[in-house]
Amino acid sequence: MRLLIVDDERPARDRLRRMLAQHPDVELVGEARDAVEALELVARLAPDALLLDIQMPEVSGLELAASLPTPAPLVVFVTAYDQYAIPAFDANAVDYLLKPYDQERLRRALQRLRGRLALLPAEAAAAAAALAALAGEPLRQLLVSERGATRVVPVDDISWLESADNYVVLHTAAGRPLLRQTLAGLVERLGERFVRCHRRAAVRLDRIASVHPLDKGDAELLLRDGARVPCSRQYRADVIARLRAFPPAGPENEGASG
Repeated sequence: MRLLIVDDERPARDRLRRMLAQHPDVELVGEARDAVEALELVARLAPDALLLDIQMPEVSGLELAASLPTPAPLVVFVTAYDQYAIPAFDANAVDYLLKPYDQERLRRALQRLRGRLALLPAEAAAAAAALAALAGEPLRQLLVSERGATRVVPVDDISWLESADNYVVLHTAAGRPLLRQTLAGLVERLGERFVRCHRRAAVRLDRIASVHPLDKGDAELLLRDGARVPCSRQYRADVIARLRAFPPAGPENEGASG
């Protein structure tokens, strides 16, 4: 197994490196001090899995997990905080190591990784997506690689999402960065704030100003920034239901929805 350690504390990285050295089938391909460095190393080294701290400055481990390119490496969280443990197992996480852990606990985590890596790629990807969505708190930001640099995109800046081949376009006022993800996986990780409205699009609920019906049951969503987003009949009923359950700020537009 090719593993990458991601932890902002050097003593924690040193200890984990020493413990991993006792497992002959493990290759430690690198270490990252923060989420930005980790994303760059993932792109360059393509590890099988991350041993990932959750509480890191600037960008958390959960936000990094949501920004990993598809197909994503698997993730084992290694953290001193236990409040995520139960949700992690509920979400079918590969594993969750609570500091301080011993060699036997690490051995079990590595064994679970071996088992997960033996699954079909689709199953492994689904497990990674569930892992990234395990936190009850919403993600604050995503990391996007652009021309050799890493850009931090606040989720609050995103109005809607659009799939483009193997990428998702993040529509923001400052531009349209590309994240190497599947649309379905990203919407799941962003949580209740976003709703799928088309095979190739999803929108942030509180950015919808009105819903305009079109022919054959389709619709068009007018956003508060003036953008127009397609809404197919397959998703229209769910969009309306979600708007009624979670209305955006400003005047209601039920009449425009038809």
